[in-house]
Amino acid sequence: MNTISIKFLGAAGTVTGSKHLISAYGKNILIDCGLFQGLKELRLMNWEPLQFPANEIDMVLLTHGHLDHTGYLPRLVKAGFSGQIIGTSPTLQITEIILKDSAKIQEEDTARANKFRYSKHHPALPLYDLDDVEETLPLFQSKPLNEWQSINENIRYRFRYNGHIIGATFIEMEIGDKTLVFSGDVGREIDPLLFPPEKPEKADLLFIEATYGDRLHPKIPIIDALQELLNRCTDRNGTIIIPSFSVERTQLLMYLFWQLKKNGKMAKIPIYMDSPMSRNVLEIFHQNRDWHRLSYEDYFEMCGEIKFISTVNETLALAKDSRPKIIIAGSGMAAGGRVLTYLAKYLGDPNATIMMAGFQAEGTRGRALLEGAKEIKLYGKYFTVRSNIENIEGLSGHADQNGLIEWMGKLAHQPEKIFIVHAEKEAAEGLQQKIKEAYHWVAEIPALNDHVVIAVQP
Repeated sequence: MNTISIKFLGAAGTVTGSKHLISAYGKNILIDCGLFQGLKELRLMNWEPLQFPANEIDMVLLTHGHLDHTGYLPRLVKAGFSGQIIGTSPTLQITEIILKDSAKIQEEDTARANKFRYSKHHPALPLYDLDDVEETLPLFQSKPLNEWQSINENIRYRFRYNGHIIGATFIEMEIGDKTLVFSGDVGREIDPLLFPPEKPEKADLLFIEATYGDRLHPKIPIIDALQELLNRCTDRNGTIIIPSFSVERTQLLMYLFWQLKKNGKMAKIPIYMDSPMSRNVLEIFHQNRDWHRLSYEDYFEMCGEIKFISTVNETLALAKDSRPKIIIAGSGMAAGGRVLTYLAKYLGDPNATIMMAGFQAEGTRGRALLEGAKEIKLYGKYFTVRSNIENIEGLSGHADQNGLIEWMGKLAHQPEKIFIVHAEKEAAEGLQQKIKEAYHWVAEIPALNDHVVIAVQP
Protein backbone atom coordinates (compact mmCIF):
# COMPACT_ATOMS: atom_id res chain seq x y z
CA MET A 1 0.00 0.00 0.00
CA ASN A 2 1.29 3.47 -0.90
CA THR A 3 1.11 6.20 1.72
CA ILE A 4 1.56 9.91 2.23
CA SER A 5 3.56 10.67 5.37
CA ILE A 6 3.06 14.12 6.90
CA LYS A 7 5.36 15.52 9.60
CA PHE A 8 4.56 18.84 11.24
CA LEU A 9 8.06 20.23 11.88
CA GLY A 10 6.93 23.82 12.53
CA ALA A 11 3.94 26.19 12.68
CA ALA A 12 2.06 23.52 14.65
CA GLY A 13 0.71 24.87 17.91
CA THR A 14 2.49 28.14 17.17
CA VAL A 15 2.39 30.85 14.52
CA THR A 16 6.03 30.67 13.36
CA GLY A 17 8.58 28.19 12.03
CA SER A 18 6.47 26.90 9.12
CA LYS A 19 7.76 23.48 7.98
CA HIS A 20 5.57 20.63 6.75
CA LEU A 21 7.35 17.54 5.43
CA ILE A 22 5.51 15.41 2.86
CA SER A 23 6.93 12.00 2.00
CA ALA A 24 5.40 9.88 -0.78
CA TYR A 25 6.45 7.77 -3.77
CA GLY A 26 10.13 8.00 -2.86
CA LYS A 27 10.21 11.81 -2.49
CA ASN A 28 10.59 13.99 0.62
CA ILE A 29 9.19 17.48 0.00
CA LEU A 30 9.37 20.27 2.57
CA ILE A 31 6.65 22.92 2.34
CA ASP A 32 8.22 26.14 3.67
CA CYS A 33 11.29 26.34 5.86
CA GLY A 34 10.74 29.10 8.41
CA LEU A 35 12.34 30.37 11.59
CA PHE A 36 10.68 30.10 14.96
CA GLN A 37 10.20 33.57 16.45
CA GLY A 38 8.88 35.11 19.65
CA LEU A 39 9.18 33.20 22.93
CA LYS A 40 12.70 32.18 23.92
CA GLU A 41 11.76 28.49 24.05
CA LEU A 42 10.62 28.80 20.42
CA ARG A 43 13.73 30.67 19.29
CA LEU A 44 15.95 28.06 20.92
CA MET A 45 14.33 25.45 18.68
CA ASN A 46 16.06 27.06 15.69
CA TRP A 47 19.34 25.72 17.11
CA GLU A 48 18.09 22.16 17.41
CA PRO A 49 18.60 19.62 14.59
CA LEU A 50 15.59 19.20 12.32
CA GLN A 51 13.61 16.06 13.18
CA PHE A 52 14.44 14.61 9.75
CA PRO A 53 17.79 14.24 7.94
CA ALA A 54 18.32 17.36 5.84
CA ASN A 55 20.27 15.47 3.19
CA GLU A 56 17.25 13.22 2.56
CA ILE A 57 14.93 16.13 1.67
CA ASP A 58 14.59 16.36 -2.11
CA MET A 59 13.19 19.89 -2.45
CA VAL A 60 11.65 22.83 -0.62
CA LEU A 61 8.54 24.54 -1.96
CA LEU A 62 7.98 28.08 -0.64
CA THR A 63 4.52 29.64 -0.31
CA HIS A 64 6.02 33.12 0.18
CA GLY A 65 9.10 34.97 1.37
CA HIS A 66 8.45 35.92 5.00
CA LEU A 67 11.11 34.95 7.56
CA ASP A 68 8.79 32.55 9.41
CA HIS A 69 8.41 30.64 6.13
CA THR A 70 11.97 30.92 4.72
CA GLY A 71 14.37 31.93 7.49
CA TYR A 72 15.63 28.41 8.35
CA LEU A 73 16.88 27.71 4.80
CA PRO A 74 20.58 28.48 5.49
CA ARG A 75 20.53 26.17 8.52
CA LEU A 76 18.95 23.46 6.36
CA VAL A 77 21.74 23.83 3.80
CA LYS A 78 24.39 23.78 6.55
CA ALA A 79 22.84 20.51 7.75
CA GLY A 80 23.31 18.88 4.32
CA PHE A 81 20.34 19.84 2.15
CA SER A 82 21.35 20.25 -1.51
CA GLY A 83 18.04 20.05 -3.42
CA GLN A 84 16.06 22.76 -5.19
CA ILE A 85 14.38 25.64 -3.32
CA ILE A 86 11.37 26.53 -5.46
CA GLY A 87 8.98 29.50 -5.39
CA THR A 88 7.63 32.24 -7.61
CA SER A 89 10.12 34.80 -8.87
CA PRO A 90 9.02 37.59 -6.45
CA THR A 91 9.06 35.10 -3.56
CA LEU A 92 12.67 34.15 -4.26
CA GLN A 93 13.66 37.80 -4.68
CA ILE A 94 12.12 38.62 -1.30
CA THR A 95 13.62 35.51 0.30
CA GLU A 96 17.11 36.58 -0.77
CA ILE A 97 16.60 40.03 0.75
CA ILE A 98 15.17 38.63 3.97
CA LEU A 99 17.87 35.99 4.44
CA LYS A 100 20.67 38.50 3.88
CA ASP A 101 19.03 40.93 6.30
CA SER A 102 18.50 38.18 8.89
CA ALA A 103 22.15 37.08 8.65
CA LYS A 104 23.40 40.67 8.88
CA ILE A 105 21.31 41.37 11.99
CA GLN A 106 22.54 38.16 13.61
CA GLU A 107 26.14 39.04 12.86
CA GLU A 108 25.68 42.55 14.29
CA ASP A 109 23.84 41.29 17.38
CA THR A 110 26.49 38.69 18.19
CA ALA A 111 29.30 41.20 17.63
CA ARG A 112 27.58 43.61 20.04
CA ALA A 113 26.94 40.84 22.57
CA ASN A 114 30.59 39.80 22.45
CA LYS A 115 31.82 43.38 22.73
CA PHE A 116 29.68 44.23 25.76
CA ARG A 117 29.63 40.67 27.18
CA TYR A 118 25.88 40.46 27.77
CA SER A 119 25.49 36.95 26.31
CA LYS A 120 25.98 33.86 28.45
CA HIS A 121 27.72 32.26 25.44
CA HIS A 122 31.41 32.99 24.98
CA PRO A 123 31.71 33.76 22.20
CA ALA A 124 28.13 34.35 21.05
CA LEU A 125 27.57 32.95 17.54
CA PRO A 126 24.98 33.75 14.87
CA LEU A 127 22.46 31.11 13.84
CA TYR A 128 23.89 31.63 10.36
CA ASP A 129 25.92 34.32 8.61
CA LEU A 130 26.08 35.94 5.19
CA ASP A 131 28.41 33.21 3.88
CA ASP A 132 25.75 30.63 4.76
CA VAL A 133 23.17 32.63 2.83
CA GLU A 134 25.47 32.77 -0.21
CA GLU A 135 25.68 28.96 -0.09
CA THR A 136 21.86 28.80 -0.14
CA LEU A 137 21.04 31.15 -3.03
CA PRO A 138 22.33 28.91 -5.90
CA LEU A 139 19.64 26.37 -4.99
CA PHE A 140 16.81 28.83 -5.84
CA GLN A 141 14.63 28.01 -8.85
CA SER A 142 11.59 30.06 -9.82
CA LYS A 143 8.33 28.70 -11.26
CA PRO A 144 5.36 30.61 -12.72
CA LEU A 145 1.81 30.76 -11.41
CA ASN A 146 -0.86 28.26 -12.45
CA GLU A 147 1.41 25.80 -14.29
CA TRP A 148 1.59 22.19 -13.09
CA GLN A 149 5.14 21.01 -12.36
CA SER A 150 5.88 17.28 -12.31
CA ILE A 151 8.13 15.85 -9.59
CA ASN A 152 7.66 12.26 -10.76
CA GLU A 153 4.89 10.28 -12.43
CA ASN A 154 2.81 10.30 -9.23
CA ILE A 155 3.45 13.80 -7.84
CA ARG A 156 2.89 17.25 -9.31
CA TYR A 157 2.25 20.74 -7.90
CA ARG A 158 1.40 24.29 -8.88
CA PHE A 159 1.47 27.78 -7.32
CA ARG A 160 -1.66 29.98 -7.21
CA TYR A 161 -2.01 33.68 -6.38
CA ASN A 162 -2.81 34.31 -2.71
CA GLY A 163 -2.49 38.04 -1.96
CA HIS A 164 -0.85 38.60 1.46
CA ILE A 165 2.51 39.83 0.10
CA ILE A 166 3.95 40.18 -3.37
CA GLY A 167 4.82 36.73 -4.72
CA ALA A 168 2.70 34.84 -2.18
CA THR A 169 0.87 31.69 -3.22
CA PHE A 170 -0.98 28.70 -1.96
CA ILE A 171 0.27 25.35 -3.24
CA GLU A 172 -1.85 22.63 -4.80
CA MET A 173 -0.15 19.23 -4.87
CA GLU A 174 -1.50 16.06 -6.44
CA ILE A 175 -0.06 12.84 -5.00
CA GLY A 176 -1.63 9.79 -6.58
CA ASP A 177 -5.38 10.17 -6.15
CA LYS A 178 -5.12 12.80 -3.39
CA THR A 179 -5.07 16.58 -3.73
CA LEU A 180 -3.20 18.45 -0.98
CA VAL A 181 -3.64 22.21 -0.52
CA PHE A 182 -1.21 24.25 1.56
CA SER A 183 -2.75 27.65 2.22
CA GLY A 184 0.47 29.48 3.08
CA ASP A 185 -0.69 32.84 4.43
CA VAL A 186 -4.02 33.85 2.92
CA GLY A 187 -4.42 37.49 1.88
CA ARG A 188 -7.45 39.76 2.15
CA GLU A 189 -10.23 40.24 -0.37
CA ILE A 190 -9.85 44.02 -0.21
CA ASP A 191 -6.24 45.22 -0.20
CA PRO A 192 -5.04 48.64 -1.44
CA LEU A 193 -1.95 47.13 -3.08
CA LEU A 194 -2.73 43.51 -3.93
CA PHE A 195 -5.39 41.59 -5.81
CA PRO A 196 -7.81 39.22 -4.01
CA PRO A 197 -6.52 35.71 -3.32
CA GLU A 198 -7.65 32.90 -5.56
CA LYS A 199 -9.53 30.03 -3.89
CA PRO A 200 -9.00 26.27 -4.11
CA GLU A 201 -11.75 24.16 -5.68
CA LYS A 202 -10.62 20.77 -4.41
CA ALA A 203 -8.69 19.52 -1.38
CA ASP A 204 -8.56 16.03 0.06
CA LEU A 205 -6.02 17.22 2.61
CA LEU A 206 -6.18 20.92 3.53
CA PHE A 207 -3.48 22.69 5.55
CA ILE A 208 -4.91 26.08 6.52
CA GLU A 209 -3.30 28.91 8.44
CA ALA A 210 -5.21 30.54 11.30
CA THR A 211 -3.12 33.56 12.32
CA TYR A 212 -6.32 35.58 12.71
CA GLY A 213 -8.58 32.56 13.13
CA ASP A 214 -10.32 33.89 16.23
CA ARG A 215 -10.89 37.52 15.26
CA LEU A 216 -12.30 39.90 12.69
CA HIS A 217 -10.67 42.94 11.15
CA PRO A 218 -12.34 46.31 11.87
CA LYS A 219 -15.10 47.27 9.45
CA ILE A 220 -13.91 50.88 9.19
CA PRO A 221 -11.70 51.41 6.10
CA ILE A 222 -8.07 51.28 7.13
CA ILE A 223 -7.25 54.68 5.67
CA ASP A 224 -9.98 56.28 7.83
CA ALA A 225 -8.76 54.46 10.94
CA LEU A 226 -5.17 55.53 10.23
CA GLN A 227 -6.24 59.16 9.70
CA GLU A 228 -8.08 59.26 13.03
CA LEU A 229 -5.17 57.68 14.88
CA LEU A 230 -2.56 59.89 13.21
CA ASN A 231 -4.43 63.08 14.02
CA ARG A 232 -4.63 62.05 17.67
CA CYS A 233 -0.94 61.26 17.79
CA THR A 234 0.24 64.38 15.99
CA ASP A 235 -1.70 66.50 18.51
CA ARG A 236 0.93 65.40 21.06
CA ASN A 237 3.53 67.26 18.98
CA GLY A 238 6.01 64.43 19.29
CA THR A 239 7.72 61.86 17.12
CA ILE A 240 5.78 58.81 15.92
CA ILE A 241 7.79 55.58 15.58
CA ILE A 242 6.24 52.74 13.56
CA PRO A 243 8.03 49.38 13.80
CA SER A 244 7.09 47.87 10.48
CA PHE A 245 7.52 44.68 8.52
CA SER A 246 9.74 45.40 5.55
CA VAL A 247 7.73 43.29 3.12
CA GLU A 248 4.30 44.71 2.20
CA ARG A 249 3.51 46.49 5.49
CA THR A 250 6.00 49.32 4.93
CA GLN A 251 4.89 49.72 1.32
CA LEU A 252 1.23 49.77 2.41
CA LEU A 253 1.94 52.43 5.04
CA MET A 254 3.77 54.51 2.44
CA TYR A 255 0.77 54.23 0.13
CA LEU A 256 -1.72 55.21 2.84
CA PHE A 257 0.38 58.16 4.02
CA TRP A 258 0.72 59.32 0.41
CA GLN A 259 -3.04 59.14 -0.07
CA LEU A 260 -3.72 61.05 3.18
CA LYS A 261 -1.19 63.76 2.33
CA LYS A 262 -2.40 64.08 -1.25
CA ASN A 263 -5.96 64.62 -0.02
CA GLY A 264 -4.97 67.01 2.79
CA LYS A 265 -6.17 64.65 5.51
CA MET A 266 -3.08 64.58 7.73
CA ALA A 267 -0.74 67.07 9.35
CA LYS A 268 2.19 68.40 7.34
CA ILE A 269 4.81 66.39 9.18
CA PRO A 270 7.87 64.80 7.54
CA ILE A 271 7.76 61.05 6.97
CA TYR A 272 10.92 58.96 6.96
CA MET A 273 11.41 55.36 5.94
CA ASP A 274 14.49 53.83 7.57
CA SER A 275 14.81 50.31 6.22
CA PRO A 276 17.25 49.42 3.46
CA MET A 277 15.42 46.13 3.19
CA SER A 278 12.10 47.89 2.54
CA ARG A 279 13.73 49.90 -0.25
CA ASN A 280 14.87 46.66 -1.85
CA VAL A 281 11.33 45.31 -1.61
CA LEU A 282 10.07 48.50 -3.28
CA GLU A 283 12.31 47.62 -6.21
CA ILE A 284 10.65 44.19 -6.38
CA PHE A 285 7.29 45.99 -6.67
CA HIS A 286 8.77 48.01 -9.52
CA GLN A 287 10.03 44.88 -11.30
CA ASN A 288 6.86 42.80 -10.85
CA ARG A 289 4.05 45.10 -11.98
CA ASP A 290 1.61 42.24 -12.74
CA TRP A 291 1.52 41.19 -9.08
CA HIS A 292 -0.02 44.40 -7.63
CA ARG A 293 -2.31 47.36 -8.26
CA LEU A 294 0.21 50.26 -8.26
CA SER A 295 0.62 51.99 -11.61
CA TYR A 296 4.03 53.22 -12.77
CA GLU A 297 3.02 56.83 -12.09
CA ASP A 298 1.57 56.10 -8.63
CA TYR A 299 4.69 54.18 -7.64
CA PHE A 300 7.02 57.13 -8.27
CA GLU A 301 4.62 59.73 -6.85
CA MET A 302 4.29 57.67 -3.65
CA CYS A 303 8.06 57.27 -3.30
CA GLY A 304 8.53 61.02 -3.78
CA GLU A 305 6.43 61.72 -0.66
CA ILE A 306 8.74 59.76 1.69
CA LYS A 307 12.28 60.63 2.79
CA PHE A 308 14.58 57.62 2.71
CA ILE A 309 17.28 57.02 5.33
CA SER A 310 20.24 55.02 4.06
CA THR A 311 23.20 54.95 6.43
CA VAL A 312 23.55 54.16 10.13
CA ASN A 313 24.92 57.68 10.67
CA GLU A 314 21.72 59.09 9.17
CA THR A 315 19.73 56.88 11.55
CA LEU A 316 21.66 58.19 14.56
CA ALA A 317 21.24 61.80 13.42
CA LEU A 318 17.50 61.39 12.85
CA ALA A 319 17.07 59.79 16.29
CA LYS A 320 18.68 62.86 17.89
CA ASP A 321 16.47 65.29 15.92
CA SER A 322 13.84 66.48 18.42
CA ARG A 323 11.39 67.86 15.84
CA PRO A 324 8.06 66.01 15.32
CA LYS A 325 8.21 63.42 12.56
CA ILE A 326 6.98 59.99 11.51
CA ILE A 327 9.56 57.21 11.20
CA ILE A 328 8.77 53.84 9.66
CA ALA A 329 11.57 51.39 10.51
CA GLY A 330 12.17 47.66 10.63
CA SER A 331 11.52 45.30 12.25
CA GLY A 332 7.77 44.82 12.60
CA MET A 333 7.80 43.09 16.01
CA ALA A 334 10.72 45.23 17.25
CA ALA A 335 12.85 42.08 17.37
CA GLY A 336 15.86 43.80 15.81
CA GLY A 337 16.87 46.23 13.09
CA ARG A 338 17.09 50.01 13.03
CA VAL A 339 13.86 50.59 14.92
CA LEU A 340 15.73 49.65 18.11
CA THR A 341 17.82 52.83 17.80
CA TYR A 342 14.64 54.91 17.79
CA LEU A 343 13.05 52.94 20.62
CA ALA A 344 16.13 53.49 22.78
CA LYS A 345 15.74 57.24 22.16
CA TYR A 346 11.95 57.64 22.36
CA LEU A 347 10.57 54.99 24.73
CA GLY A 348 11.13 57.39 27.62
CA ASP A 349 9.54 60.41 25.87
CA PRO A 350 5.93 61.04 27.05
CA ASN A 351 5.22 63.07 23.88
CA ALA A 352 6.34 60.29 21.56
CA THR A 353 4.14 57.53 20.15
CA ILE A 354 5.13 53.97 19.36
CA MET A 355 2.58 52.75 16.82
CA MET A 356 2.43 48.98 16.25
CA ALA A 357 1.38 48.04 12.74
CA GLY A 358 0.62 44.34 12.64
CA PHE A 359 0.55 40.96 14.35
CA GLN A 360 2.88 40.77 17.36
CA ALA A 361 3.93 37.21 18.20
CA GLU A 362 4.02 36.04 21.79
CA GLY A 363 7.38 36.80 23.41
CA THR A 364 8.31 39.74 21.15
CA ARG A 365 9.01 43.32 22.23
CA GLY A 366 6.03 44.44 20.17
CA ARG A 367 3.67 42.15 22.07
CA ALA A 368 5.17 43.30 25.39
CA LEU A 369 4.55 46.96 24.48
CA LEU A 370 0.94 46.27 23.47
CA GLU A 371 0.38 44.42 26.73
CA GLY A 372 1.54 47.42 28.77
CA ALA A 373 5.14 46.54 29.68
CA LYS A 374 6.72 49.20 31.91
CA GLU A 375 10.25 48.31 30.80
CA ILE A 376 11.71 46.97 27.57
CA LYS A 377 15.12 45.34 27.22
CA LEU A 378 17.31 46.70 24.41
CA TYR A 379 20.99 45.99 23.84
CA GLY A 380 21.24 44.20 27.19
CA LYS A 381 19.77 47.14 29.17
CA TYR A 382 16.26 48.00 30.38
CA PHE A 383 14.49 51.15 29.14
CA THR A 384 11.49 52.61 30.95
CA VAL A 385 8.37 53.01 28.78
CA ARG A 386 6.86 56.51 29.09
CA SER A 387 5.84 56.96 25.46
CA ASN A 388 2.31 56.39 24.19
CA ILE A 389 1.68 52.93 22.76
CA GLU A 390 -0.86 52.68 19.94
CA ASN A 391 -1.99 49.89 17.63
CA ILE A 392 -3.13 50.36 14.04
CA GLU A 393 -5.79 47.69 13.60
CA GLY A 394 -6.78 46.47 10.17
CA LEU A 395 -3.39 46.75 8.45
CA SER A 396 -2.71 43.03 8.50
CA GLY A 397 -2.15 41.24 5.23
CA HIS A 398 -3.78 38.11 6.70
CA ALA A 399 -7.38 37.14 6.07
CA ASP A 400 -9.43 37.26 9.29
CA GLN A 401 -11.75 34.48 10.49
CA ASN A 402 -14.47 35.31 7.97
CA GLY A 403 -11.89 35.65 5.20
CA LEU A 404 -10.49 32.20 5.92
CA ILE A 405 -13.96 30.67 5.95
CA GLU A 406 -14.76 32.38 2.62
CA TRP A 407 -11.42 31.22 1.16
CA MET A 408 -12.59 27.63 1.75
CA GLY A 409 -15.97 28.38 0.16
CA LYS A 410 -15.21 27.11 -3.36
CA LEU A 411 -14.28 23.60 -2.20
CA ALA A 412 -16.68 21.29 -3.98
CA HIS A 413 -16.46 18.53 -1.37
CA GLN A 414 -15.54 18.16 2.28
CA PRO A 415 -11.80 17.45 2.70
CA GLU A 416 -10.89 14.12 4.27
CA LYS A 417 -8.56 15.96 6.64
CA ILE A 418 -8.25 19.63 7.62
CA PHE A 419 -5.13 20.61 9.54
CA ILE A 420 -5.13 24.03 11.22
CA VAL A 421 -1.57 25.38 11.34
CA HIS A 422 0.34 28.65 11.75
CA ALA A 423 -1.62 29.89 14.75
CA GLU A 424 -1.48 30.39 18.48
CA LYS A 425 -3.81 28.16 20.50
CA GLU A 426 -6.78 30.53 20.78
CA ALA A 427 -6.70 31.45 17.09
CA ALA A 428 -6.52 27.80 15.99
CA GLU A 429 -9.40 26.82 18.26
CA GLY A 430 -11.43 29.81 17.07
CA LEU A 431 -11.10 28.78 13.42
CA GLN A 432 -11.73 25.13 14.30
CA GLN A 433 -15.07 26.07 15.89
CA LYS A 434 -16.01 28.40 13.02
CA ILE A 435 -15.32 25.67 10.42
CA LYS A 436 -17.62 23.37 12.36
CA GLU A 437 -20.35 26.02 12.50
CA ALA A 438 -20.04 27.10 8.86
CA TYR A 439 -19.48 23.77 7.11
CA HIS A 440 -20.07 21.05 9.74
CA TRP A 441 -16.52 19.85 9.04
CA VAL A 442 -14.10 18.54 11.65
CA ALA A 443 -10.65 20.14 11.65
CA GLU A 444 -7.55 18.98 13.54
CA ILE A 445 -4.94 21.11 15.31
CA PRO A 446 -1.66 19.19 15.03
CA ALA A 447 1.10 19.53 17.63
CA LEU A 448 4.75 20.05 16.82
CA ASN A 449 6.38 16.91 15.37
CA ASP A 450 3.04 15.10 14.98
CA HIS A 451 3.16 12.42 12.29
CA VAL A 452 0.16 11.48 10.13
CA VAL A 453 0.02 8.72 7.52
CA ILE A 454 -2.62 8.67 4.75
CA ALA A 455 -3.26 5.82 2.29
CA VAL A 456 -3.03 6.82 -1.35
CA GLN A 457 -3.70 5.14 -4.72
CA PRO A 458 -1.66 5.82 -7.90
